Amino acid sequence: MIKVLSVNVGAVQAMEIAGRRVMTGMHKRPVSGPVACRALGLAGDEQADLTVHGGLAKAVYAYPSEHLAFWRTVRAQARVAAWDTEVPAGLMGENLTLAGVSERQMWIGDRWHLPSGCTLVVSEPRRPCYKFNEAMGFAKASKLMVESGFCGVYLAVLTPGDIQAGDEVTLEPGPRELSLVDLFRSRTAGRHFG
Repeated sequence: MIKVLSVNVGAVQAMEIAGRRVMTGMHKRPVSGPVACRALGLAGDEQADLTVHGGLAKAVYAYPSEHLAFWRTVRAQARVAAWDTEVPAGLMGENLTLAGVSERQMWIGDRWHLPSGCTLVVSEPRRPCYKFNEAMGFAKASKLMVESGFCGVYLAVLTPGDIQAGDEVTLEPGPRELSLVDLFRSRTAGRHFG
């Protein structure tokens, strides 16, 4: 069973990367209570670069909590966090922190039904960018995301509604023709990441 552990939103803000000031919507923080989910995403959430994040096909970004122990370990190895420092909800830039699902169980076109009547559709994997490296605190984070396949998933909003921590997702399988992992591997093959 897929469960929403946390709903995370954030405003666009400035970040300095390699001496350059860039705008980013990476910094998400958990919010309590129901959050409206509409065609272009969650209420109170912003994206800085709509060419790569946001829009109808990438309205909501979800990330499996099962991968957070991996990121806790590699952040400690990179000496950007202590070994016992948990990865907080939203650090991956995700709107939804999930339990009970991984990318290997996701297929393009799968529909996720939430208790409020909101329906999300698995649309595509996330491809990491240089801003992800900065948010994670070390230069090889994007490369590790590609190598591990721990990319998370973008979701389109088929039916608007509310989402809140504790919601359980009912899965309606799509056509099962293209897995999220296969699409991620094809889009990242041969590309250099951090």
